Amino acid sequence: MKFSEIAKYMERLEATSGRIEMIHILTELFRKASSPDEAAIIAYVILGELHPPYTGLELGMSEKLIIRSIALASGYNTSLVDKRMTEVGDIGKVAEEFIGRKKQVSLFPVELTLDRVYNTLDKIAKTAGEGSIDVKVRLLTSLLIDSTPKEARYIARLVDGTLRLGVADMTILEALALCKGSRELKPILEEAYNKYPDIGYIAKVLFKEGLDGIKKIEVTPGIPIRPMLAERVRSPEEAWEKTGGKLAAEFKYDGERVQIHKFDNGNKVLIFSRRLENITHQFPDVIELVKKNVKADNVIFEGEAVAFDPETGEFKPFQELMHRKRKHDIERIAREIPVTLRVFDLIYLNGVSYLKKPFIERRRRLEEIIESNDYIKPSEIIYPRDTKELWEFFHLAIENGCEGLVIKSLASNSVYQAGARGWLWIKLKRDYRAELTDTLDLVVVGGLYGRGRKGGLLSSFLMAVYDEKNDVFKTVCKVGTGFKDEDLTEMNKNLKPLIRDRRPARVIAKMEPDVWIEPQIVLEIQAAEITLSPIHTCAYGVFQEDVGLALRFPRFTGRYRYDKSPEDATTEKEVIEMYKRQRRIVTEA
Repeated sequence: MKFSEIAKYMERLEATSGRIEMIHILTELFRKASSPDEAAIIAYVILGELHPPYTGLELGMSEKLIIRSIALASGYNTSLVDKRMTEVGDIGKVAEEFIGRKKQVSLFPVELTLDRVYNTLDKIAKTAGEGSIDVKVRLLTSLLIDSTPKEARYIARLVDGTLRLGVADMTILEALALCKGSRELKPILEEAYNKYPDIGYIAKVLFKEGLDGIKKIEVTPGIPIRPMLAERVRSPEEAWEKTGGKLAAEFKYDGERVQIHKFDNGNKVLIFSRRLENITHQFPDVIELVKKNVKADNVIFEGEAVAFDPETGEFKPFQELMHRKRKHDIERIAREIPVTLRVFDLIYLNGVSYLKKPFIERRRRLEEIIESNDYIKPSEIIYPRDTKELWEFFHLAIENGCEGLVIKSLASNSVYQAGARGWLWIKLKRDYRAELTDTLDLVVVGGLYGRGRKGGLLSSFLMAVYDEKNDVFKTVCKVGTGFKDEDLTEMNKNLKPLIRDRRPARVIAKMEPDVWIEPQIVLEIQAAEITLSPIHTCAYGVFQEDVGLALRFPRFTGRYRYDKSPEDATTEKEVIEMYKRQRRIVTEA
């Protein structure tokens, strides 16, 4: 396939503001794939990737190096390109402009193919060591020399990591389902993707082996699965009601959720975050713990890495762990900020997937393979006989520095629902019990500029919840309080590449911010209550015609949820349930 064809589809995707139209455009594109490999490359490139995120493979080209390549390809001075970048703020538009008026035109232009673009970018990503910078610049320049202006726009954005057409993995899966049959195929594709979250691999298997091949995809050591998520309640009584009294309760730690893979006959250990990023390098101490204290050679399990004081056994807050998010000197930081690993679920053991096994069996087998000490042990757990015991355990968790409890169903159908949120797991946090404050994880979808001292800075933000049924984001508040000056500086820096001049296709909004933001960044927000609102789209029309739900007196808590993807944010369904409970409490009062 010619890359010019891909660029045309990217332009159409960039211009659309509707998710349904986006799916139809993608379906049309996938139908043009000439081979399973080409279908895989299309899936990756449309998401702005070369490989799934868990591989950790990045292009490694800074904006400065891309500008240098644009200058070399177009024949203009680097300082001129750099100046234009400062004015425009979009590396793609700058590349398009300079390639469109390049000084020297090739006598024998070579038309770019999708394969050539992908393979060249892949080579750039894998080039390392002495002289690698010059090699990367030379490779990118060769692509830009042979590109049309429109192709240059998307090549530059791909390399810069700012393609972001508004397409999500679930949108790709729906398009693949339509391409090879109907929407009814999507749940089958999604189940496979939850177990093997490599969008290119899913596309390749579908095109090569059809639905039979997709159904054979299983849990694989070394490939992270999408984590199970929990619903939320306000009280132990409500949790008891939801589970019919058949439940276990575990401490909900204030740490980093990790998925650990030990395989290759016990010789290899990989650690993934809840966002499926490879964070193995952050935990050299945990690797040794797993090798010595987990009595299985091929196993996948989940746990929470919690900062703690080895002398007292006391837990430390999540912020302590942030110091481990570095590339250098990690051995020293690991000694200064030790962690204890509290393991809580088993996913795979010695060739057998445990996803479909009930929780009680998963827990029993997990406890059997862990040799406990202060640094690694199963999570604190009880099997309460009544709500009184559940209350006592909840207070014990808070007293021990935890966020609350995770309550798990003991029903016969208490399977591990990879990538799904349901009532088999329930969160009970201290925040949810407070009469006037609820903490929600919301997605930034818009920004508004400040005035006076904050003039020129985005200083308040349009926030949204995730509608998992329709795979879109719906607004629920505008928040401008709780941000320190350093927070606003960081936010503006992080949001700059995400700014859009039109509403992203997956954002449903009535309110018009100064700039739109591609859904990417999740913030923890505190609020006084939930109210009806005619200007927000969360639960629009659910409780009253032409009215949605909004947060009253929202405030940023200071916690950035970098551990959560936008799709892990608080859902519309959760806010609806919270509002129902709030109304019930007010009515009863």
